[in-house]
Amino acid sequence: MTKLFERAVEAASKLPDTEQDALATLMLAELDSERVWSDLFGVSADKILRLANAARAEFRSGRTEELEPDRL
Repeated sequence: MTKLFERAVEAASKLPDTEQDALATLMLAELDSERVWSDLFGVSADKILRLANAARAEFRSGRTEELEPDRL
């Protein structure tokens, strides 16, 4: 455990139980969210790379058009 995290845990341990539980809930939700995003990007990284390569190839071959947001 890092020194900073130890300081945070020590400070949190002085909070009332309800606030400790609220903080723990937030931390666990954040950790779970990070895991979900990591899993999603890990699975789709190859797809994103293929799409980026296809987009570059279309651009180089002149098959793209300049985006005009006002015309959307």
